[in-house]
Formats: sequence, structure tokens, C-alpha cells
Amino acid sequence: MCLLSFCWKQHPRYKLVLIANRDEFYARPTKEMYYWEDHPSVLAGRDLEAGGTWMGTNQKGFFTALTNFRDPQNIKKEAPSRGQLTADFLINSPDPRAYLEELKIRAAEYNGFNLLVGTADELYYYSNYAPEIQALRPGLYGLSNHLLDTPWYKVEKLKAAFKEAIQVDDPAHEELLSILHNPTVAPDEQIQQTGLSQDQERMLSSLFIKSKSYGTHSSSILKIDYQNRVWVHERRYSPPATQTQDRHFTWPKEN
Repeated sequence: MCLLSFCWKQHPRYKLVLIANRDEFYARPTKEMYYWEDHPSVLAGRDLEAGGTWMGTNQKGFFTALTNFRDPQNIKKEAPSRGQLTADFLINSPDPRAYLEELKIRAAEYNGFNLLVGTADELYYYSNYAPEIQALRPGLYGLSNHLLDTPWYKVEKLKAAFKEAIQVDDPAHEELLSILHNPTVAPDEQIQQTGLSQDQERMLSSLFIKSKSYGTHSSSILKIDYQNRVWVHERRYSPPATQTQDRHFTWPKEN
């Protein structure tokens, strides 16, 4: 997952509304969002190369999302997969705060990450590029490949459009997905600088990424209301940015 925004305990109907794009190399094998055969409570996509996930939820009411912290000058080639952090949380359903406290002890083993873990009642953010675990207060947040709410062009554009879209009682999935499907790159003076070439930084500055070998694989929506009912929607793309499949899940099952 490389870009997301979420509204936590501020919407009148939904405790959580989260929208996200997953960006990855097209050649990396990926399974669409599904209930895992080996852990049937878990609903998430799956990285078929390392076995983890970038975002998901389970039927116990736990949810999580992950982005990489981009620092190309400090890559550990033998580091464990960051996607296992989200998978472990969904599989084991530990106390969210305790999970992050334990993770802090070994966080330096991983390449840079941003991790959200929560339940319907509490939500936490932690990065191994930040000193402390953060219990999130009600609000609207944005996250990409730097720390939470770092004002990158793509983060600010997403937050502004998302804030407007959730002014209604029940934000339409198509409108939320259209926000994520914005390929406009940042003006040169607003392009983030993370140590890549300027052409690479420009390509990565848009909300929806398209290139020859790397881009947005899927867009996702997660909603949880105040009765703890859950809605998940995923739209997948194949290169170059062609819509291929929509999947929708909810529980308890709608009549």
C-alpha cells in the first residue's frame, strides 16, 4: 500500500472510512482480496512472493494497513517482509497496543514502514522512522511513503478530495474510487524528494501511478459503522491501469 486516507470517528454514520491505493511492480505476483484458506477469518489481498498483505480486516473486528517508508539509501537486503506485520496482526488478533510495543523491540530489523493497527474502538499508528506509538484521535489523516500526514502533494490532494466526499451520509463507492484514480503528477516545485531520480519522483507523485513496470494495482475502500458492520470494496487493475475486477464484501451479511 502506498497511499491512503482515513476518517476516524468523525463521520456521523461510519466510525471508520478508509480509502487506499496499492502500488507495486506489475510483475510481482498478487492475489486479490479474498478469505484466506489457511485463516478463514482474514479478508485481505496477498503478496504471493512473501505471503503477507498490505491491508486487510478480519471477522473479529480487527483491521490494518501498511505503507513502505521510502528511503532508498538505507535498504536492508536481508530484512524480513514488512507485509508479514499486517498478516500477523490479522491472524493472531492481539491487543493492538501490545502488538506494537512488542514490534518496537525488533522494528529496526525491517526496512522502513508505516503501520496502522486497530479495532472498531481503537486505532494506532507506528513507524520505525518515528520514536513512539501514536494512539490516533478522531480526525482525518493521510499517509504515503513518509510519516503520517507528511504534506506531500499526493497526500494533500487526497485528503482534500476525501474530506469533501465524506460530507454526505453514505459516501458512494464510485466517488471514492474516482478520487483515488487521479493520475495528475505534482508540479515540479511540489514533487517529494526521497533520494530517487527526479523522473522517478515525478512518476510517484500522482495519486494513481502509471508507468511501464510499476503502478497502482488496486484501490480499496473499508467502512465500519457504529454498529460494527463492515463493508470492503476492492477494484483491481492490470497494466496499464485497465480496470479488471471489482469485489465487494460485507458482514454481517446484508439482507
